[in-house]
Amino acid sequence: MQAEQAKMVKPRLMSLDALRGFDMFWILGGEALFAGLFALTSWQGWRIADAQMQHSQWHGFTFYDLIFPLFIFLSGVALGLSPKRLDVLPWSARWPVYRHAVKRLLLLLFLGVLYNHGWGVGVPAALDDVRYASVLGRIAFAWFFAAILVWHTSLRTQIIVALGLLIGYGAMQLLLPVPGSGAGDLSMAGSINAYVDSHFLPGITYQGRATDPEGILSTLPAVINALAGVFTGHFIVKTHPKGEWAKVALLLLIGVSVLTLGWWCDGFLPVNKDLWTSSFVLVTTGWSLLLLGVFYALVDVLKWYKLVYVFVVIGCNAIIIYLASSLVKWDYIARSLFGGLVDALPINAQILAATLALLLVQWLLLFWMYKRDIFIKV
Repeated sequence: MQAEQAKMVKPRLMSLDALRGFDMFWILGGEALFAGLFALTSWQGWRIADAQMQHSQWHGFTFYDLIFPLFIFLSGVALGLSPKRLDVLPWSARWPVYRHAVKRLLLLLFLGVLYNHGWGVGVPAALDDVRYASVLGRIAFAWFFAAILVWHTSLRTQIIVALGLLIGYGAMQLLLPVPGSGAGDLSMAGSINAYVDSHFLPGITYQGRATDPEGILSTLPAVINALAGVFTGHFIVKTHPKGEWAKVALLLLIGVSVLTLGWWCDGFLPVNKDLWTSSFVLVTTGWSLLLLGVFYALVDVLKWYKLVYVFVVIGCNAIIIYLASSLVKWDYIARSLFGGLVDALPINAQILAATLALLLVQWLLLFWMYKRDIFIKV
């Protein structure tokens, strides 16, 4: 009986919470740290780092482009840590899981619109003026479809689906003729993504662009990021005959290999976040594996919990604090609490101090929730 109960306990991967928190840290205001450090020291290295805190304009890749797909990858890792087949269970056992999955999908879609302030001036909303596409919506769809596959198919089938999506999506972007622009057009207005969004995506697009960065077609390859996380979770949860360091080495080796393959593909299929090209999937998956390998080594192998405690606190309530980053004026709160102190500092230190104050007020709220075991899951 005890053995059966042990099997039902979902394994806890502390590095997963830590890396999720590290990912969210940059969205909450951490991206401004390097600009503040440059203002304080004038060292050109901080300016180079600050450039990595901006999204690529079109083709190309920066660290900030990794934040979104890394979160999707980590949601897949959580699925892979405790994979369960539902198709072998009676309907009475499956129904609650299905119901929860659909409710989660719909709730994240709604919260995504809320985050975007998607209905413009407020209620009552004109449905044609709502932006339905969102970051949370893509996370929802990627997780949902990955979960359906995990619950109903074998690992082999999941791998085949992931490879099929990777190759098929890339081939579609390069080879499928688009009315008015032909095949292989990867411009913002001429891509097949733009064509599908302009004809089938309801409401408005991000900043009125022809291609919405969270549009319809580009949601498909995001499922691959989630499935890559599932495969990684499968790998981590199993005992390796050569020990934990062998797992770390393999995570890093595979990460480098996938990253290299992604940049090789960039030669004929450019790495592009808005189009979420197959090369972008490979590059982001490679970096996700490398980061998880590092965090897994530090946290779950070396047990250096204190080193990442700040990130763990953030990672345990990641979705809620992400939503609050749009709906709460944290800069106003930080200014109200620490504005006098910031203004008393030398001008070249004020940007950094204001950024630290912004991060602190958010982290203290999360710390308060963490210490009281308040974990809001969506």
